[in-house]
Amino acid sequence: MNDLADNTQQEITLQNRVEKALWTVCDTFRGVADPYTFKDYVLFMLFLKYISDQWQDHHDGDKKQIAKQPEPTGTKRENERFELPENARFSTLYKHRKQPGNGERIDKALMAIEDANLPKLRDVLINTTFNDNKLGEEKQKNDILCRVLEGFAHSDLDFRPSKMGQFDIIGRAYESLIKGFALTSGKFAGEFYTPPEVSALIAELMAPQEGDQICDPVCGSGSLLLKCASQLKKAHAGSKQYALFGQEVAGKTWALAKMNMFLHGEDNHCIEWGDTIGNPKLLDGDDKLKHFDIVVANPSFSMGNWGFEEAHCDKFSRFWRGTPPKTKGDYAFILHMIETLNPEAHGKAGGRMGVVVPHGVLFRGSSEGKIRQKLVDEQLLKAVIGLPEKLFYGTGIPTAILIFSREETDDKVLFIDASRAFTSGKNQNQLSGDNIAQVVKTFTERKDVDKYAYLATRKEIQANDYNLNIPLYVETFEEEKPINLIAMGAERLKLKGQLGELEQEMAGYLTELGYE
Repeated sequence: MNDLADNTQQEITLQNRVEKALWTVCDTFRGVADPYTFKDYVLFMLFLKYISDQWQDHHDGDKKQIAKQPEPTGTKRENERFELPENARFSTLYKHRKQPGNGERIDKALMAIEDANLPKLRDVLINTTFNDNKLGEEKQKNDILCRVLEGFAHSDLDFRPSKMGQFDIIGRAYESLIKGFALTSGKFAGEFYTPPEVSALIAELMAPQEGDQICDPVCGSGSLLLKCASQLKKAHAGSKQYALFGQEVAGKTWALAKMNMFLHGEDNHCIEWGDTIGNPKLLDGDDKLKHFDIVVANPSFSMGNWGFEEAHCDKFSRFWRGTPPKTKGDYAFILHMIETLNPEAHGKAGGRMGVVVPHGVLFRGSSEGKIRQKLVDEQLLKAVIGLPEKLFYGTGIPTAILIFSREETDDKVLFIDASRAFTSGKNQNQLSGDNIAQVVKTFTERKDVDKYAYLATRKEIQANDYNLNIPLYVETFEEEKPINLIAMGAERLKLKGQLGELEQEMAGYLTELGYE
């Protein structure tokens, strides 16, 4: 037991030191570039340093174990995840840091690493450049990058496995950086990050099982997929019998997701780059969408220009229930996700999905109302979970999680009002572990809970014209206690008497001091 406690404390200490050192590197850019811009420099350099240290550790180990000349430079040994050409190693960049041309050297190193590791890193490391004018004129840029290289050379950022052990320090540090950048990136934050507590809640609600194929069609930096993987490993003794799939439209964010997977040791993934609605790339053959056991997503809220003009001729027939409005793409993503769920067949349970949506999805009319009606009548919708406001970076609006499943259970929909259960922060609210556990317990038991949850029949939803607004189903009104006017009157007289005594005492003090 003491060994376990010692390991936990060692891991916490190591994690804190790594994250502190990384944020010190970030301070190099203060006043030169905003966090949304310099996050790319830090995260890409972190990846380069990580694979350099991994390579160096294995290389040093080989030299100790075998009494012969090291293998030729750049040769990939069987235990290497990545090849690393000599000129692309961090040690080489650090050695020449005082010389002009840091930006160009780093770009060439990233390109060489990518070329040496096709197809693993195809197009990943060319998605950013260190040799541009965002860091100022050449001398200033060179000095900044010199300090960045020196920052990553700090002993606390030694990522060799022999130093870090088996702890998932690097992956968590990467996630911590992304979270920190999201907190300071304003409206851009939602483009690449889902708050970890929300991701954890969705992962627990999905309860991934061994053998599951898990997909996020708008995966951002991959945090939601990684939470699902973590939940599965936690529930199944560290099992890695699963596969992760994703797609992301923004090139740099897609690159962050790819690096995030590798830094977490998730080599069994397929993350595609492209527009999920306009050009879905997770396919089964040329003309069929691939099906998954679990589909999760936090799409951009009410996105305009989602592809309305082409929806009527969609080759995958995703919009047969109706075409979402031109200026609000929420249901475009929902319908895509539903069409990628595994059907219930041959004794295998159907696919299940969890998606974060703004509240307007629950009650807006017109084409969205017709789509919502069909989803309810098909008995695909299983739960509507209202979340607190100010959970998501870049927006303060309250949101909800919709749970769908192709597994045939009943025709009821569970409504949960979790909007009042949160921990207040300075600028951002958070879900605590207890908040998450309460939602999961209620969802699993699927029963009414006074002022918190209600299991509605399809007839009740039909009676409300398929409006899914949570207050229509969960009564949260708290009746105020009756006011005791007699007791209030007595308290008033008591306070009035005390006030009179204080005024007399004050008058005495003033008289002693010579004031009228």
